[in-house]
Amino acid sequence: MVFSKKWKQAACVPLAMAVLAGCGADPKGTGDPGGAPGAGSGDKPPEPFTMTIYAAGVKPEEFDSRFRGTLEKKFPHITFDYQTSDKGNSITEKVARGEVPDIIRTDTPTMKSGYLDLQLGYDLRELVAKHKYDLNRFVPAFIQDNINTGQTGGLYGLPVPPYFPSVLYYNKDLFDKFGVPYPRDGMSWDEVYDLAVKMSRTDGGKVYRGFSSSLIALLRDNPYSLPILDPEKDGLADQTKWKSIFDNFKRFHQIPNNAVESTFALENAVFTKGQSAMYLGQHSIYFVVPPEVNWDIVSVPALTGAPKLMGQRTPAYWSITQQSKHKDEAFQVIMEMLSDEVQMQDSRNGIPTTLVNKEIREALGKSHPIYSKKNMKALTLYEPTDPTPKRGKDKANVSGSLQESIIWQSFVKTAQGQADVNTVLREADERLKQELEKEKNK
Repeated sequence: MVFSKKWKQAACVPLAMAVLAGCGADPKGTGDPGGAPGAGSGDKPPEPFTMTIYAAGVKPEEFDSRFRGTLEKKFPHITFDYQTSDKGNSITEKVARGEVPDIIRTDTPTMKSGYLDLQLGYDLRELVAKHKYDLNRFVPAFIQDNINTGQTGGLYGLPVPPYFPSVLYYNKDLFDKFGVPYPRDGMSWDEVYDLAVKMSRTDGGKVYRGFSSSLIALLRDNPYSLPILDPEKDGLADQTKWKSIFDNFKRFHQIPNNAVESTFALENAVFTKGQSAMYLGQHSIYFVVPPEVNWDIVSVPALTGAPKLMGQRTPAYWSITQQSKHKDEAFQVIMEMLSDEVQMQDSRNGIPTTLVNKEIREALGKSHPIYSKKNMKALTLYEPTDPTPKRGKDKANVSGSLQESIIWQSFVKTAQGQADVNTVLREADERLKQELEKEKNK
């Protein structure tokens, strides 16, 4: 990946970053000041204790395969109690019972409701300084997004893989069947549209779509870093830019036999069923394409007038709770889970790294039985987009999931020909204002 001037300048990011880490500190991110982790001072061995780690939606098997062995070897005096959000164990329910974990996996959409509003927030800056931990190891946008989300200037987590970069999947067998050249890296959306026209066909009684998409990846993870709800005023953000996004993608669904499906699940399933030639989605180890579909990927196409950047859903974050009695040890555990060694193994297994380390990036998928045969360099052709601007702390807000639902419903409505783009955007603007009024009146 070629890093731009902007990324190089971000090596010492201003604002809160300036007080978080000095350039050149601890390049591998080990944070090890010399002694064994958790050993404390003197010759006395560390006291054994149990550390609780909570990650909603992440199965124990994943934690065990990625982290447990490394942690138990590095910290033999710590028993790791891993917990997830099975029935009756949402973070809200656990906090209500007084069962507060030491480490919690947070993310941008739920950091406020599932961490800060529960009075769990702990600013990591003091521990970053104590351990001389180098934040410049990470993609700058991921660190800045966490700072922006917290809205206090503090750092409330360190970015843990995976993140989910946008890519264009394509069905090689369908392109071969109809004698059309495969998509390639670096294409524009205009070029992809031309391919979609050629590949939208009916053959042997079967309908093949030229293009399908994960609509939220297409809309929310846009190359403008354009938010849905305006950060400063009530209503939809920059409608001119939203119109350009809607206009670009609406045309794909005006191609004969290429109508958009009415639900996320149906739209996403078109490609995995072998019924679509191309699919705009996200690279994710959780997205499984059946073996009977002969697929590959190319870089996300560039949108005319927008920066040539890769839209992506930002990663989750390892955060420490204010209530933890083992904050220093928890930070050392997080450093180990985010070490070069662990992230290299993640990368080789197809999990995109949150680091800027070129060697780790280029190892993506090398050990994976499927990804090792795919065009994984498509994920690094463009840099990730900048953080999406956040709503002011003093302003009423609407949950991220509801914002996504509103913009998705608006797009589906115009893509299905029920209303023109200007009308659905005005309706989205009005609905967001209505939801904000509800929040203000609570």
